[in-house]
Amino acid sequence: MAKKENPTTPAANGGKYNQRRWSVPSKRAKGYAADRKAKVHTYGKKEGAELTDFEAGIRSGYLQCQGDHAGLYKYKKAISEGKSKQEAARISREKSKK
Repeated sequence: MAKKENPTTPAANGGKYNQRRWSVPSKRAKGYAADRKAKVHTYGKKEGAELTDFEAGIRSGYLQCQGDHAGLYKYKKAISEGKSKQEAARISREKSKK
């Protein structure tokens, strides 16, 4: 029997889920601090909904902080190597190859 192509594979969707998403740590921290203080979502599609314990824990920022700093490090390294801002952004969003 032939194997069906799964439409959610990275090749089928252009690698949509294969890119690292990061933001400048101070900007993420400001938004998360506002969420934790208000105890509700302050932006996005869940705006106004109460934060669950899990979501409040995520907003402590530790896990995202690691990814943000890795992305920022890669971006600054690419800029220092003379790459353009667009190229540096693309490089910073690539997952490392093991």
